[in-house]
Amino acid sequence: QVRLVESGGGLVHAGGSLRLSCAASGRVFRIADMGWYRQAPGKARELVATVTSGGSTKYADSVKGRFTISRDNANNTVYLQMNSLKPDDTAVYYCKVDQRPLGYWGQGTQVTVSS
Repeated sequence: QVRLVESGGGLVHAGGSLRLSCAASGRVFRIADMGWYRQAPGKARELVATVTSGGSTKYADSVKGRFTISRDNANNTVYLQMNSLKPDDTAVYYCKVDQRPLGYWGQGTQVTVSS
């Protein structure tokens, strides 16, 4: 079993920044993709950003140029640096880690952006 522990959420004013972290532990052997998703109230969960084991990244159009995903393979940790935050970014943010053939989700961390 792989356990994911997220941290870094909170309340911030519009235009501010937050950095999310997600550390994987337990039966970690070879993690493939790592990513962040978010779910706002009344909406479906959506992809925010992903990063492959080789460092290739993908972003949702809504966060391009504002968010940066990165990973530390030695410590099985993925980060999400969020800048220029907007009220529309308010959601519960979940990390996801793929260790094929399974995928694992974190418990979620709340990000609230006030206007």
